[in-house]
Amino acid sequence: MNDLLAAVALLTIAPIRRELNFSARALLYFPLVGAALAGVLVLAQSGARLLLPPFAAAALGTALWVLATGALHLDGASDAGDALLAETTRERRLEILRDVHLGAFGATILVLLLLLKFAALADTTLTALFLAPILARWALVYAAAFPLARSQGMAALFAKTLTRREITGATLLTFLLVAPFGWLGAGAWLGAVIIATLLARLAMARLGGLTGDIYGLICESVEVSVLFVGLALAKL
Repeated sequence: MNDLLAAVALLTIAPIRRELNFSARALLYFPLVGAALAGVLVLAQSGARLLLPPFAAAALGTALWVLATGALHLDGASDAGDALLAETTRERRLEILRDVHLGAFGATILVLLLLLKFAALADTTLTALFLAPILARWALVYAAAFPLARSQGMAALFAKTLTRREITGATLLTFLLVAPFGWLGAGAWLGAVIIATLLARLAMARLGGLTGDIYGLICESVEVSVLFVGLALAKL
């Protein structure tokens, strides 16, 4: 139970106040937490679409998405943007990741992610909306299997003790959640793997490994990619 509560506390703003021990075992429950978040978003978006124009419903959905996660992954994505896109040395990139100030690259990444998520929500299927948080949290487990850029920080807390048990368990749980959606689920998962792998490889090339901020960028980017896969497949 501690590991499930730890996953909820880490990935959402749920008011869990008890003392928790964070370890890689919590990653096993990341897709389940994603499913719970997805359920809240789908219910809220369903109601908003009945009462509001598409853009207004999409704006509320985007705001709820950000608030429910405490903007945790957006914060990481913006820091990652500053570090990955700057033309400098690996050492300086790692220093940028520790800098609390938001730079031009980070601000651009932040705006683009929110804009793309808002635009997709205005027209994507509720099925794609349900899949996005699940696959994005699975992508965090997938990303944790890559080498680390530094030995300290939240990412190291999980990645250092990560085993095949957590990876296999999270993947099987994700399969059970995604499989009922057929080709949409398969296409969305494939898109998630491609996006997560490309960003992980970019981080490996420019930082020598991944950090918690890179995890945030991967999570947000996978969510956007799944929404757009839903849009594309709906047109076929």
